[in-house]
Amino acid sequence: MGTELQVGQLAPAFKLPRDGGGSVSLADFKGRKLVLYFYPRADTPGCTREAIDFSKLRGEFAKINTDILGVSADPVEAQDAFKKKHRLTISLLSDETHQMLESYGAWGKKSMYGKTFMGILRVTYLIGPDRRIAQIWPKVKVDGHATEVLQAAKAL
Repeated sequence: MGTELQVGQLAPAFKLPRDGGGSVSLADFKGRKLVLYFYPRADTPGCTREAIDFSKLRGEFAKINTDILGVSADPVEAQDAFKKKHRLTISLLSDETHQMLESYGAWGKKSMYGKTFMGILRVTYLIGPDRRIAQIWPKVKVDGHATEVLQAAKAL
């Protein structure tokens, strides 16, 4: 089970491969706000809606000095295909080792159809320019979520 992070705490450092090649680290966003949202699997209905919603609002986030990163355990190739298929404008990171997922408490027990298993929890973090966690959404409901995060980022 992952770590239990709290508002006000320093966000855990990370460096992960990203869609399109290369890698991204928390240090790349020094002095900027960052939305980190974790999603179970590329190209599934809820994850697709969430990625499209964040992509549609990317310009609004940019106006308030805020970047957006989506993170799942999908390999980079799957992230690339997902991004291309849905014309996503946000960056997608791949954490196949689950190291970042665990450090952000986004890897844990889930249940479906009476079965319990380990998987990615749909959770979002808003990280301030000081690298501190400003807000956490622990059990995300996709509809309206990107707009809610945008409002919180504006208020930060």
